[in-house]
Amino acid sequence: MSAVIKYYEGIGSVAVIGNYMPRRCGIATFTTDLVEGLSAEAPDIFNWAAAMNDQPGGYAYPEKVRFEINQNKLSDYSTASQFLNISQTDIVSVQHEYGIFGGPAGSHLLTLLGNLRMPVVTTLHTVLKDPAPEYRDVMCKLSDLSDKLVVMSRKAADFLKDIYGVPEDKIVFIHHGIPDTPFIDPSFNKDKFGVEGKKVLLTFGLLSPNKGIETVLQALPAVIQKHPDVVYMVLGATHPHILKSQGDAYRIMLQQLVHKLGIGEHVIFQNRFVEIKELCEFLGIADIYITPYLDEAQITSGTLAYAMGTGKAVISTPYWYATEMLAEDRGRIVPFRDPDAMAEQITALLANDVDRHAMRKKAYLFSRDAVWKEVSRKYLQVFREVQLNRIRSPRPRHSYVANIKAITHFELPEIKLDHLKAFTDDTGILQHATYTIPDRIHGYCTDDNARALLVAAMGQKYLPTNGWGLDSLCGHYLGFLLYAFNAEKGRFRNFMTYSRQWTEEVGSEDAHGRALWSLGKAVAFLHNPGHLATSTTLFSKALRAVENFHSPRAIAFSLVGIHAYLEKFSGDSDVRRIRDLLADRLFNQFMNHATDDWPWLENALNYANGKLAQALLLSGRAMQRHDMVNMGLLSLKWLIAVQTEEGHLVPIGSNGWFERGGHRARFDQQPIETNAMVEACAVAFDVTRDKAWFDHAVMCFNWFLGHNDLNLPLYDPKTGGCRDGLMADGINQNEGAESSLAWLLSLMTLQKLYADEVLKQPRASKI
Repeated sequence: MSAVIKYYEGIGSVAVIGNYMPRRCGIATFTTDLVEGLSAEAPDIFNWAAAMNDQPGGYAYPEKVRFEINQNKLSDYSTASQFLNISQTDIVSVQHEYGIFGGPAGSHLLTLLGNLRMPVVTTLHTVLKDPAPEYRDVMCKLSDLSDKLVVMSRKAADFLKDIYGVPEDKIVFIHHGIPDTPFIDPSFNKDKFGVEGKKVLLTFGLLSPNKGIETVLQALPAVIQKHPDVVYMVLGATHPHILKSQGDAYRIMLQQLVHKLGIGEHVIFQNRFVEIKELCEFLGIADIYITPYLDEAQITSGTLAYAMGTGKAVISTPYWYATEMLAEDRGRIVPFRDPDAMAEQITALLANDVDRHAMRKKAYLFSRDAVWKEVSRKYLQVFREVQLNRIRSPRPRHSYVANIKAITHFELPEIKLDHLKAFTDDTGILQHATYTIPDRIHGYCTDDNARALLVAAMGQKYLPTNGWGLDSLCGHYLGFLLYAFNAEKGRFRNFMTYSRQWTEEVGSEDAHGRALWSLGKAVAFLHNPGHLATSTTLFSKALRAVENFHSPRAIAFSLVGIHAYLEKFSGDSDVRRIRDLLADRLFNQFMNHATDDWPWLENALNYANGKLAQALLLSGRAMQRHDMVNMGLLSLKWLIAVQTEEGHLVPIGSNGWFERGGHRARFDQQPIETNAMVEACAVAFDVTRDKAWFDHAVMCFNWFLGHNDLNLPLYDPKTGGCRDGLMADGINQNEGAESSLAWLLSLMTLQKLYADEVLKQPRASKI
């Protein structure tokens, strides 16, 4: 097993979309065999299928089918994408044939794929040479939505490049899968089928008028003259869709032709659909396999692949797939609708055992790469490749239903506090979520209750007071911070279980700094006398500890809170003294470490980076320190440059951060990082009145709305919350407190900028 793990290590679940047995068609057989092949090759991966239904009741599917889609019901496609995302599927493999999906040219499928967050690998069972406009459009969009396109012939790859403009590196060739059968003499099992001593010609597959079986029947009289022991077996039921629309007219026509030609003793119709085991037995008795299709436009053929894989001598008309597969004497090609040429080749092969067996061997050996074990391995390699590519080089997902709209002017979403309230109980706000449901296992923390107090305090300052319940919420969050403060230690505790037990006596410096940040804002914004008194008293008690802090982020959080406090109590000289002390300490850390190419105070960019620049800007302006303001602007410009690509924000990912001289982590991108950048840019605009900073703030904010690496919005308009992060394979669908509060703080920051109409009323900086 160790030799195989490298093909799929890291993949936990693969979903295959297509028709599925017991539905009777080639796609159903292929999808079923692929799922079973993947399961056999990688048993520790959860391989399952989403089946397309062409009838309301569906089929009696096996357990591998976990989801069913009514092909003509558009809403089912959206529901399917939601199911796939929720089930945390790693890879989706699509078996594409235009006719099995609903909408014009099968366009309903685009709705499903456009909403998926994981990589998509699409296997193309049809590639049209001269597509009508709607078919070309669907194929081009399908290419956009797929990470890789799998083809089963080289000609299909050429069509994709030359006709549809698909990049070569997006196309992968993998053989049509076949069962692994032994190379046996055709006479071995003929007695089992009542054809002992006969020379057997075989055609199998679902019957339809384009199969060209009449060409073989018309050739038989000439063959019988030289080989009176020949028998032609036609194996397969009429295609269900043909049977539904036309009845069994084609089979009846063939039977009438047999009667007219007087060859009834040499033709056997097996009017049934056979499973793979029995099919291999039928193939085993054939001396020659024939595919007499009437049209060249056949880019793949499972029946031909199966026949070659069982070591058959093959005669075929020159459709695309046959011409490619039967090259180099692996089979014989005859013109379309030419009974005489067909008879000549059949007669010649039956008369020459040496040529026939040499052809059989070439076909069999050529097909060893097509057995399902090898094909499954190749699919797993492709799946792993696209998964790694998505992590290394994320690309936007496209929606052909609705385009994401970014905020460019006064069009901000309305503030919605439903999610905030749903996560708040009589203790405070819960930390985490399972999707949109509060997760009580992880309890509460000071960090999130501090942010929640910020939201509630800012809301009282900038939102209409009626109906929001903000005063009550402030009381909950202030009560939590009051209880979190350990008076003996002079520090805040951070983590509390759901049973209201603290897990530590002293929390981190960062948690203490965030609490001071929120308390300072509360002092500046609140009017409720009790809340104001509590905030002021708690702020003063907690401030004493920060004189000994050296964590730059704890200092930055504290400074932002201090400046808010001083807006209310500007005459508090002791707070101003501590402000000056902390600001100098933070500034000196920058001065001692920053260089021209790395204007930062550490050897890594990690979390809350924007908050450090914001603290320098606020302090520099208040302290009349041009050098401090300049350092804040320089570092913030650098942060914008490092985190902007193609006009959108790319926050430093938390999965590895960004070490100096190393590669920056692209994911996981966190809403809290975006919030820090929004607030820092807003302060930079307030300090400089340079409109570029306003535009930067808007750009950062638009990350929440989908102007990001994956073109996926993180804001949830239904709940008013925000998803927990942008991952390499899509969105973390959980809506925890930290992320939702980061969204609300960012939204309020932008609303304040717009409400003040700062663009229309510039004012000079205090410096």
